[in-house]
Amino acid sequence: MLTVADVGDGPLAELLRPYGLALVLQPPGEPITGSFWGDSEAGVVGRTIYVRDDTPVHSFLHEACHVICMDEARRAGLHRDAGGDDLEEAAVCYLQVLLADQIEGAGRDRIMADMDTWGYSFRLGNTRAWFDSDAEDARLFLLNHGLIDARCLPTMRLRS
Repeated sequence: MLTVADVGDGPLAELLRPYGLALVLQPPGEPITGSFWGDSEAGVVGRTIYVRDDTPVHSFLHEACHVICMDEARRAGLHRDAGGDDLEEAAVCYLQVLLADQIEGAGRDRIMADMDTWGYSFRLGNTRAWFDSDAEDARLFLLNHGLIDARCLPTMRLRS
């Protein structure tokens, strides 16, 4: 499992910067602020993503993408539980795969493998099959909300 320590917190903070989001690296062993899953899983409060060195990069990306994909009203009250519906959850997963390509040492192949290892569940059995063959609704959500462009590149903007 690729962790924050493997890629460094600097590149993760840089990825968040265009979105106006912040990253907080917490000390080893300290409970992660705003973590829904506990243990080493990333947390969210408002526009801040909380991680430790042992946080999986896919978890960082997933929580960051929740903040990116939700509307401003939900973002303003965000603490721990991102909520959202099934379509938004799919869009979050799709965007985290795209953003993984912008992290040196990560990339979509590694993130998809880590998502499968962690236990993400997709109708076609794995992340790659879902992403390549069953994620059109997620792609359209991102496109319609201006979060990706027609070439499926992240626009580096939050959903309004």
